[in-house]
Amino acid sequence: MSTNSSLPEILRAPEFLLGAAEPHQFPQDDQVEIAFAGRSNVGKSSAINAICNRRKLARTSKVPGRTQQINFFSMGEHARLVDLPGYGYAQVPLAVKQKWEKTIHEYLTGRPNLRVLVLLMDVRHPLTDLDWQMVRWASEADLPTQVLLTKADKFKRGRVAAITLEVERELNKVNGQFGVEAFSSQTYLGVEAMRAQLAEWVVA
Repeated sequence: MSTNSSLPEILRAPEFLLGAAEPHQFPQDDQVEIAFAGRSNVGKSSAINAICNRRKLARTSKVPGRTQQINFFSMGEHARLVDLPGYGYAQVPLAVKQKWEKTIHEYLTGRPNLRVLVLLMDVRHPLTDLDWQMVRWASEADLPTQVLLTKADKFKRGRVAAITLEVERELNKVNGQFGVEAFSSQTYLGVEAMRAQLAEWVVA
């Protein structure tokens, strides 16, 4: 973990604010929001905890699909980090999947506070069908999107670089603003870069 003095101001004291299962429960103000999304086993909670320098800010679990609402966390006085429910967990009932999908879609395409989507994909199998669905939603909403290829510690550097380049090529075929970076919450690859990016997005 980094010392607090090395963190951007917005990440000095992040706190859980609320969980929302329906759009009407979203905070009603003009604070900037940066949303994190990804498959239920992609390591999203671990990534959020590493970036925010907090071991248990976002709850991690060995049971995929545990996050069943949109969770809002403070980032300074004027911004929030938003943890979207993980998608793609086969054992979640269909009705629950459909509800998650509807709520996430409404958030991504209709939330005026949302400035950037951070979309996490497992470097070992990126751009699944459900990942593409998220990409299409981001494209339709003209939402700037930063793709993080998680678990990059599982492969050697050269292979990670090749996968990153291939994902960039595929996303260049889609209308929109997409960046791609390798990431590991284990080795902290990409963590400092994401902290800097969050600070930049919030004040932009």
